[in-house]
Amino acid sequence: MIKSDELAQVIIGCKNGDAGCFSQIVDMYASRCYGYFYRLTSNKDTSDELLSILFAKLVEKINTYRGGSFESWLFTISSNVFHDHLRSKQRYTKLLGERQSHLESEITEFKMSDGDTIDKLQIQLSRLDDETRELIMMRFYSELSFKEIAKMRSEPIGTTLSKLHRGLKKLRELMER
Repeated sequence: MIKSDELAQVIIGCKNGDAGCFSQIVDMYASRCYGYFYRLTSNKDTSDELLSILFAKLVEKINTYRGGSFESWLFTISSNVFHDHLRSKQRYTKLLGERQSHLESEITEFKMSDGDTIDKLQIQLSRLDDETRELIMMRFYSELSFKEIAKMRSEPIGTTLSKLHRGLKKLRELMER
């Protein structure tokens, strides 16, 4: 364990933009913060993501540290990162629910000469995996941009485009049967 005067020097280095000092902070606290996130989420990927966000916030907010217990300050930020994640997840879930009901109403309101086509589309959409169905609904029924979808899903836009392309190809194949 690092002594408090050594920690103070590392923090001063961080405030001065010393990447090596940030690296020391990461080395000292990554496993404890990861454990904290993992206990809260029970998900390795989410814990990794939250840990990355935490250390990005640390870089951003290090100049707001005014002394006192560094661990308390760091875990306050950790707690805020987790709560931001929960709020984001709740907004996403709520938004998805709204989008699904919007999709259902649009499909029933949509006037198409061939009612069987709409029925077939609904059936084939239900055969897609949840992720693919979500992507298609967000893009075509909610008219969200690729950038908005990628941001909502916290993934690179290229990943979103690839998944949507594969999903549309799969839906097209199902519709042609």
